[in-house]
Formats: sequence, structure tokens, C-alpha cells
Amino acid sequence: MPRAERGRGWARWSRRLLALLLALPVLAALGAWLTLRASLPQLEGTRHAPLLSAPVTVARDADGVPVISSANRLDLAYATGFVHGQERFFQMDLLRRSAAGELAELFGPRALPLDRAHRLHRFRARAAEVLARMAPSERSFIDRYAAGVNDGLEALAARPFEYLLNGAAPRPWTAADSLLVVWAMYFDLQGNQEPRELARGWLAGHLDPAQRAFLLPEGSRWDAPLDAPALPPAPVPMPPTAPAWWGRKDAVPARQLAGIGFTDAVGSNNYALAGSRTASRAAIVSDDMHLGLQLPNIWYRLALRFPDERGEQRRVVGVSLPGAPPLVIVGSNGRVAWAFTNSYADTLDLVRLQQDPSRAGQVRLPSGWETPAAHPETILVKGQPAERLVVRETSLGPIRSAGGTLYAVHWVAHSPDALNLNHLKLESAVTLDDALAAAASDGIPAQNIVIGDARGNIGWTVAGALPRRSQGGTAVSFPLAAEGTPPTWDGFLAPSAHPRVVNPAGGQLVTANSRQLAGAEAEVLGDAGFDLGARTRQLSEHLAQLGPKADVAAVFGAALDDRALYMADWRRRALVALDDAAVAGHPQRLEFRRLLQTSWDGHASVGSVGYRLAQQFRWSLHDLLFAGVNAEMKALDPKATVPAATTRWSDVVARLLDERPAAWLPAGYASWQALELAAVDRTIAEVTRDGANRPVPLAQATWGRKNTATIAHPFTMAMPFLARWLGAPPDALPGDANMPRVAGPRFGQSERLTVSPGREEEGLFDMPGGQSGHPLSPFFLKGHEDWVQGRARPLLPGKAAYTLTFSK
Repeated sequence: MPRAERGRGWARWSRRLLALLLALPVLAALGAWLTLRASLPQLEGTRHAPLLSAPVTVARDADGVPVISSANRLDLAYATGFVHGQERFFQMDLLRRSAAGELAELFGPRALPLDRAHRLHRFRARAAEVLARMAPSERSFIDRYAAGVNDGLEALAARPFEYLLNGAAPRPWTAADSLLVVWAMYFDLQGNQEPRELARGWLAGHLDPAQRAFLLPEGSRWDAPLDAPALPPAPVPMPPTAPAWWGRKDAVPARQLAGIGFTDAVGSNNYALAGSRTASRAAIVSDDMHLGLQLPNIWYRLALRFPDERGEQRRVVGVSLPGAPPLVIVGSNGRVAWAFTNSYADTLDLVRLQQDPSRAGQVRLPSGWETPAAHPETILVKGQPAERLVVRETSLGPIRSAGGTLYAVHWVAHSPDALNLNHLKLESAVTLDDALAAAASDGIPAQNIVIGDARGNIGWTVAGALPRRSQGGTAVSFPLAAEGTPPTWDGFLAPSAHPRVVNPAGGQLVTANSRQLAGAEAEVLGDAGFDLGARTRQLSEHLAQLGPKADVAAVFGAALDDRALYMADWRRRALVALDDAAVAGHPQRLEFRRLLQTSWDGHASVGSVGYRLAQQFRWSLHDLLFAGVNAEMKALDPKATVPAATTRWSDVVARLLDERPAAWLPAGYASWQALELAAVDRTIAEVTRDGANRPVPLAQATWGRKNTATIAHPFTMAMPFLARWLGAPPDALPGDANMPRVAGPRFGQSERLTVSPGREEEGLFDMPGGQSGHPLSPFFLKGHEDWVQGRARPLLPGKAAYTLTFSK
């Protein structure tokens, strides 16, 4: 072959090889895209389901919100499981693994600290006991849901995309896993009780009685209880001396210790207006549960249609929790509507245990000496050998160590009676009384529930298990002595003994995690970390101003109230401190004062510099006064801090700044104003650096710059480059703690729902994420922009755009 022809041949092959090399990335990307698409759920068509007794339809609207219809509730459980399994399986997997202490199997050694902490409670083993005690009808209900989940998972053409990224295989769903999801909510809603008691125990050991009463108040002027206009005034005398650790300057870190990171934000608003206050004469119920925000959103919207036991066609609309038993957690059944907030009832005690060298292996409880049972637990770890953990358990609960002391963790969640399916009774409740009775027996973490019915009645009680105590209140909010004084709880309070408030004179009920009651029944609930009360009072006063003919839209809007009523006093204090002498020769302080005056619109608005400066000024004072004690308490538990011990810490600081007692002025400051100016300077240093430590002009340090959403799929923590596809936009969010519109970068209103029972077509709703957990789904972020802007969407699903039918 001539040389020229050989050259042309090599050129052709070179071009082909180059084309192939260039095509490989394209083919790989196409293959990845096709594989990802293969894990999208089935939206249309017909599926054969032998377990069903009758056909079921899943009719989704353009937002992916389904109406699931069937001839009976058991078949609906299957179909709900199928939909959850296809849309949200990885989310469900994380919840069950979190509760069971099994995350390291997916994520390796970095998940071991959380696994060890949660495995202490042995909830997977406890699930077997709860299932064994279930009535056959309840067990069938939860088994049918599990079957639906697994059939939905198997029906995907490829496993969910998270497992493709992780290299793991999804494990089938079981009835026990659904109970674990409920225990995951116990951790979320009551998991701070342990560090809180440890923090309060540390403080009790480092304060005299007068200091303890002053620094750990039981209420404040902000509280708005349900059974009284306010708490009875109980002024605590100013102690003559401050504690030794007070305001230690050597312990203050260079950057903020706590910051505006929602360490003082506790979750949820719910409220109801009676028919006497509404244009329709039916009650209006509203709810926005404040939780950690990520994608997919924790809730899954749906409507269920089925005939009840009387043969009457029912429609229940609201939100479900994927993985949990297939119930409508918050919603309306056409006769009654219900909504939750965390009650912060005291459901956990840490009981000190004594040891004696002469009694090897034994511990002393209030009831006497015991030999704890030893339960070996194996924690599987991705990429490493399994870890063995031995859990020692007493008659009061498992043993944990903190600061060299052993404690029995006596928690309501450990009892097999703490979980049940009585929430189903809310779906069939017809009257307020029916719903209140069902709620009090519900097997969920103790929640404030407000209920309204179509006749205009409203009521409040605590749903879920409450411990029965012979002594309650704040006396048991500290670690308890091994001698049993005061005693720990013994059994559960009878549902009929749960406190209630029904049809109050003002025609409204509001709970927002603060103290619910002013009277004697407050002792029944105790205090496991009530919020300050500013949010409750602001919401209560807002609703009172709606007058006698409120409608659903006005009630929905109350949850979006971002007025800075609480922060106004902190702005005032900062301005008083920044007098002419304080700003002379300090241009940054002068600018600080100018911005407090001019960039303040009375709201936690995204463009307000003044709001951010006032908020950070409050937190800077926290750091200057409490950094030392926080550092020591964190040796007991990473979450043990002053804000954990009392959400009212800033009320205490406010009183000190207003009264200026010389005995409480921290060492190293010439005056209280000097302390305030140190907080101003600290605030300036903090807000003029961004998260990457780059300089930011003070005039550009807006609240929105700080309060920017970082709502994303959990995988982005390990793979941040995926945030573009697995995250929501970095929206600047209005709102903050201590106001109804709670909003933080990763914490806030996980849904907003307002409905009048029997008039669901007027109901309004939004949530921060869409229905699907799949980034290629058109439903992944559907509705997110409306949630950011506070625009309400209809509660009921719209016209069917996709219909999936299950045949027997």
C-alpha cells in the first residue's frame, strides 16, 4: 500500500478514534440520565395487585398531589405505601435507620456517633414487642402498607438514584420499620430533653437557690396561656451575687459561639377560630409545623376517599409522613380538622445511679439495687468492620454516662404503650368530643392538638402519651437523685385525665410551643423546654384583631406575620448604648447606629440591616455572658448549652441591662454600657465577614444575606457539587424566631395548612418542597417558590392529570 494511502487510512482511524473518545462522555452522560429516569415512579396505567379486595385509583394533579380512592381503608394503606415507596423510599430509609442507629451501614464511620447514641434505645428490638401487642386489624393495616411500599420499590425500573450514588442496595420495608419512623419523630421532637436536663443539672450544681430562680425562670411577661390572659406575676428578687463563671472573658471565642443559628427556635404554630369568629360559622384550623428543612420535604400531601364503617363516603385531606403508618397526620375529614405543635411536655427523666465497689456489676435505683440486663448490639459500618456495643438496661431504662455519672434514661418512648394506631380514629371523628377523645389516646410524641368542627366548636388537649407523676412542674426538669426525691414518673396518665380547653370565651386557641397553662394543670405537663412565648403572644394578638368574620385567607396569613415585635426592645437597647460619646471616634459604631435607625422597617425583612444588627447584638451578649458555662456544659453533651437549659435566657439578660445591678456586672467592664458596646463591636466584627470569611460592608449586612435558604438533599453534604441539581435556590427568607413566620436557612415552616372542616374547597396550603424526592421529576420543587413568597395554593388536589389504577 502506497505511503500516502496508508497516511490517509491512519488519518481516518485517528478521526474515528477521536470521535469515539469525544462521544464516550456524551454516551456516559446519556446512560446516567436514562438510568436516573428509570427510577422515576409510575404515574399512569394499570397494575395488578393480588392483595387488594377492590380496585384502587391514584389520581395525581399537575403538582403530583394524589387523590387515592378505594372501597376500604385497608386497600388505601397498600396504595399509599406504593406511592410512598416510589416517591420517597430513600427518605423513609433514612428515618428508620436514624431511629434504629443504622446509618453507618450506608454512610460509614462518620455516622457512628449518632448510631451509638440512638442504638442505646434499642428501638428495633422494641418494635417487635409493640407489633406483638397489636390487635390483628392494626397489624394487618401496617403489614398492608409495608407490602405496598415493597411493591412500589420493586416496580421501579431502577433502584432509587441515591442507592446508585451510594453503591448500596435498598433493604425491603417491614412493619417494624414503620414504627421506627414514629420513633424518629420522638427523637426529633423530644430528643433535646436529655441535653436540656444535663445542662440544667450543671447549672443547679453551680448556682445557689436565688441565682437558680433568677437564671431559670418558669415564665415571662411574653407567655400567653390558654386558660388565662397571662401568667400570674411572680417577680424573682435580684440575687445579691453573680455565679463564679458569669461573663468569663477568657472563654469567649473570636467568632460567634451560638449566633443566629436557631438554637432558640422551637417548632410550630397551630391555632383555631371558633364559628363565633368566622364568616362561615364553621371553625377554621391552621397549622405550620416548624422542622428541619431538606429535600424532599418531610411531608407528603394527599387526599384519601373511602367509605367509613357506616358506609358513608369520606374524604380526608392533609399531609402524611412517608414511612410511618399511612395516616393523615394533620388535616380535615369534612367534619373535624386537627393541627399539631410540639407540646414540650416533660416526658423524660435522667435518674442518677449509684455504684458500690462491693456490688460489682450492680447499680442503685430509687427502688433498690439492680443488675442491669446486657444487650449486645452490632453496628454495621460501610467500609469497616462492624462495631459491637453493649447496652446496659435497668428497670427504668438504658444507662448512659455523662461527666462521670451514670444515669438511667426513663423515657416515655421506651414503653410499648407509647405507640399505637389510634390516630386512625381522627379520620372518622364527627364531633369535637370524638376528636378530643381520639387525640388523647393517640400513640405519638406528646403534641398540642387544636381541633375545630363543622359546627364551629374548637378545643385543645395534648395528644400522645403523657407520664403520670406524683410531682411535676419544673422540679423534675433536672436530673433526679438515686434516692427518688423527687420521684420519677410511673405509668401513663389516663387519656380522660389529659388537660383540655374547649370553646374559650375569646373564640380562639393558639399554641406555639410556649407554656400552655397558667393553672394547676400546668404541673401535669411539666416543662421540657417551652419557648419564650413571644411568638404565641404575637400570634394570639394578631388573630384577635381579625374580628368576628374572619375567613380562611386571613387566618392563613397570620402564619406569615414577620413583625419584629420582640426584637424591637433589643434595637432600642442598642441605640441607647450608642450615645454620642460611644460613637465619637468610632466610625463603625456610628454606622451601626445609623443603620439601626434607617434600615429598620419593623419586620424581619430580607433587606433590613437594622434587624440583623439587633438580632446579632442579642446573640453577642449571649456569647460574652455565657461562653464559659457553655464550654463546660458541652463536655456533658454537645447540645448542652444555656439556650438548651432555658429559652428565657435573653429575658434574663434584658432585665440585667434594664436594672444594671453592680453585683452582676461581669469582671473587666467599667459599666453595663461598656458591656453593651463590646457586644456592638463583636456584632460588627461578625456581620462584616461572610461565611467564607470575606469582608462585607456593614451597610450590606442584610438579614437576607444571613437568612439564606440552604434546603437540599442530604447527599449534598457529602457531595456539594450536586447541590445544583439536588437543592432549592438560595432564597433570602423573611422571618425569624420569636415571631409567627419562623424561617431559618435549614429550619422553618415545613408546611402551612388552613382549613375549615366541611369547606375544604376553601382550604389553603403550601410547603417548601414538592411531592417527589427525584430531581428529574416535575414535582421535585413544585410549589417551592410559592412557599418562599408566602403565596397560598389550594389545599385540595386539582384536576387529575395522571391516573394509576390498581386492579385486584
